[in-house]
This record gives sequence, structure tokens and C-alpha cells, in this order.
Amino acid sequence: MLHKTTLALCLATATMIAASPASADRDTARFTSLTVFGDSLVDAGNISILTGGATPNAALGYFMGRFTNGYDYTDLLSRDLFGTATRPSLAGGSNFAFGGARIVNNSDGIPDITAQYAAYRVSGQAVDTNGLYVLNMGGNDIFAITNGTVPSRFPTTDSYVQAAATEYAATVQALNDAGVRNILITDFPLPASPGNAEANTYLTAALDGLMLDSDTSLFRYSYADFFARVTTNPGAFGLPTLDQTTTCIQANAQASGCVGYFSFDGTHPTAAVQAAAYRDMNAQFGLNAFQAVPEPATWAMMILGIAAVGGAARYRRRTSRLAYA
Repeated sequence: MLHKTTLALCLATATMIAASPASADRDTARFTSLTVFGDSLVDAGNISILTGGATPNAALGYFMGRFTNGYDYTDLLSRDLFGTATRPSLAGGSNFAFGGARIVNNSDGIPDITAQYAAYRVSGQAVDTNGLYVLNMGGNDIFAITNGTVPSRFPTTDSYVQAAATEYAATVQALNDAGVRNILITDFPLPASPGNAEANTYLTAALDGLMLDSDTSLFRYSYADFFARVTTNPGAFGLPTLDQTTTCIQANAQASGCVGYFSFDGTHPTAAVQAAAYRDMNAQFGLNAFQAVPEPATWAMMILGIAAVGGAARYRRRTSRLAYA
């Protein structure tokens, strides 16, 4: 009797599943969450919250607390995977980036990468082994060289960029040790600036020397390479010729969507260039890939198959017992 009851339950379950409305999208995202650490290139509004909306200035065309005229690449990824842009950590989200942040602390009150990671660990957000964690920093550390604000504890520029690269890579190791298994890190993004090439050389060596778990995926994205390619051949990224002699704000072209401009404000790329970087990352890493989930009818067939196999096994066992009786 037990096997008949089990089969009946399986049949009922299969019927209910098969009769249930099919989902419009039977795929599931490759990653189950997105956590971001970084600077103004990926800040979703933390500095805006800290300054009461004064920075960045929306009147100049800055978009929803971002430091450009639209969503950045982490927002675009989040929208593709989960249907919504990233949300700043100060508003309860998982984007811990702050505009102006450096890798190396310079006591300016803006959380550096270590402070951002610490804020994440005490936020109550659980480590998601199937989530993607993005590290996007380094630009402000390079700016420190050109504007003369390298912390005095570093005797040379070289020692400073080496420390920045080492600390940047150390955060990757800390994430790995905490159980994170998918990490994307961008390099120092200012190839024409003093110290940037050296910083990336040190970063490569530091990342190569990490002791990551065998199942940890480390995606290493080169801004330096991307910026060289997108400015040389913007058409390859679906962009028109990009004006690099002036900015969108200087040209007062915000209403046009900054079409044809590389930089929004002289520091940050336009949203179109951010979107091009996002497409480039996807081409390299498949970040927004999806995995198929069986349709309801497939689940029903699987359940029926299991029930049939179980029933056949019970029948064979019963026949054997009768044969030897």
C-alpha cells in the first residue's frame, strides 16, 4: 500500500506542477548577489548621502548620486541580473563604494578599501559564496601623486604605489578567506599618469602571489587596456567618435546624453563609456550569463520517472519473494 500512496502523491505533485503557470523567465542568474567596494567610478550614492545631495551636483547632470550622467557598469550588471541598480550601503544596500576613496588611508574621512570591507563585515550581510564581489579602486591613489597629497609616511612615490597595490590585493585574499568565491578586480585606471604603470606592475605581482582557494574565480579587468581600445576605436564598442579635448559638462551637452564625449566632467567617463566597459567585461567574463532551470513539465516528467523506477523496483522485490516462498 505504501508504494501506491507514494506514487499517487508523486502523480498529484506532477499534475500540480505541470498545471501551474510557466514562468516568463525560467533562467537563474549566474550570481546570486552583487557586492561593490570602490571609489567614484562605482559609487551609487554614498557620498551624496553624506553631503545631503550636494556632491555630486544633480544640477550639472549627475545621475542619482552617481559621478556621471547615468548608471555605472555595476548598476548595469545588477539591473541585468536582478532587475534593479546597486544601492548605497548607507541606504542599506550592498554597494560600499565612496567617491574620493583611496586604497591607502589618507585620514580624509572617506572610507578606504579596508574600511569599506570592515563596514561590509559588520553590516549583517552574509557572505554569499555564489555572489560576485567587485573591487574598483586606485584612481584616487594615483591622483594623490599628481596633486601632492601622498601621505607623509611614504618616503617615495614608488613606495606609495607599491603599498596601494599590496593592500588592494590583500583585500582579495581577505574576501577569499571569508568564503567569497567570485571576485572581480579592476586595475589602476590612469595609464598616462605618473605612478600608474608601476602600480599595475606591483598589482599584477601581488595578485599572482595570492593563495586563493581552488574554486575561487578571480576576474582581472584592465581599465588601462579598455581606455586605450575605446578611445582608439570607439566604433568597436558601438560608440561614435569620442571627443577627448573637452568634457560633456564643459560643452553643456548633458541634454544630448553626452553623445560623442569620452569624459563627463574631466575625471569620470560618460555613462556611454561605462556601458561600453560593461559590455567589454561581459565579453571577457560572461558576468550576466544565466543558467537554465527545468520547466514545470520537465520537473513533472522527472517526478514521474522517479516514481516509476521506485514502483518497478518494489515490484521486482515482491516477485522475488513470491518466487522463493
